[in-house]
Amino acid sequence: MHSTMHLYPVDGAVHDVGADETAFRFRDAQWSQVMVGVDPDPAKADDLRSFAVRYQEALHPYSAGGAYVNMMMDEGEDRVRASYRGNYDRLAQIKATYDPGNLFRINQNIAPAEG
Repeated sequence: MHSTMHLYPVDGAVHDVGADETAFRFRDAQWSQVMVGVDPDPAKADDLRSFAVRYQEALHPYSAGGAYVNMMMDEGEDRVRASYRGNYDRLAQIKATYDPGNLFRINQNIAPAEG
């Protein structure tokens, strides 16, 4: 079997920090899930991606609504915003100060705030 789902407990010190004290907002989460589609045959890549997307979409209504961004693929700005919840705008302001040209933009990008 190459494809699987991992379920990790979110516990310990992660609950000792306020949701607005770091970028990671889901301090109240109890579990984190990762879906993995792997096959040595590159011809199956589209099928595996479809599997992972359908799986995520089926479970999303029962989730906290976001993600741990280090475990995301290219899922779009809406999903990145949902993952940072209310921290996104603050992080965009910081990005505008330290990376106004958006050099660091690969993967789960936070675009620099305008103005």
